[in-house]
Amino acid sequence: MTFPVPVLDHVVINVASQLDDASALYRRLGFQLSERGHHTLGSSNHLAIFNENYLELLGFEPGRGDKRKDLWEAPLGLTGLVWKTQSADDEFTHLVQQGLDGEPSAAFHRPVRLPDGQQTEARFKTVRLRPSLIPNGRSFFCQHQTPHAVWQPAWQEHPNGVKNISEFVIVAQDPAGSALVYSRLFGEERFQATHDGALVLKAGKATVRIASEEYARRRFGALPEDYNGTPRMAGLSFLTADLAQVKASLQHGDIPFREEPDAIVVEPERAFNVALRFHR
Repeated sequence: MTFPVPVLDHVVINVASQLDDASALYRRLGFQLSERGHHTLGSSNHLAIFNENYLELLGFEPGRGDKRKDLWEAPLGLTGLVWKTQSADDEFTHLVQQGLDGEPSAAFHRPVRLPDGQQTEARFKTVRLRPSLIPNGRSFFCQHQTPHAVWQPAWQEHPNGVKNISEFVIVAQDPAGSALVYSRLFGEERFQATHDGALVLKAGKATVRIASEEYARRRFGALPEDYNGTPRMAGLSFLTADLAQVKASLQHGDIPFREEPDAIVVEPERAFNVALRFHR
């Protein structure tokens, strides 16, 4: 069987009705965010675009909370692990073959104003793994039909110097059990076990790490306040050009942080329920 190659496309942070507060906070964290976008499905977002992947703050504007209700039932914080694909339809066929399928691919778009002022649309096709397989969030493939409407050089420069998401951490009491869905998706040989019991999947410029609570607390200092022991998308690491830029951005934004010899850590209560780690 031919398996898709795992490459992280983007991550989703569920901010529900708090788009204004969340976007202001992530700008204080040193990210350049896109203008607010509005999907044809009813949700709204802000993006922080990097070289290969990006971060999405996803929520809804007043009076639109009845759209895409299933999204807002997830915990606030990191709830979306999204993979690149050239064909959402092909991925759906693969999901069916592996017994991982939910609904067939869906197409949607949002208007975009490019840096030169030109109006265009960002168009996507996505296909989601069966929701019951992904506790406290979603995992899906995203086919960018108009990548130029997302990856613009002017949007890839951030005050904190971030170049890419480098790590996506899922906390689980049973890492092997939580990794099973992704080993069925990409092939078990893609995973590597670490000495501390974590399972790591290389995903382009990023790695996806399924690890214990102990590991996450050691690496990030804390977990989301509402962590209840069930598998949870909990933390992100970022590759930055210069930790001095990160430190200056956080100081300017009045964001408390912890310095380590080779990293700067922001605990989840300071980053909308997501633990953040910046490194060179």
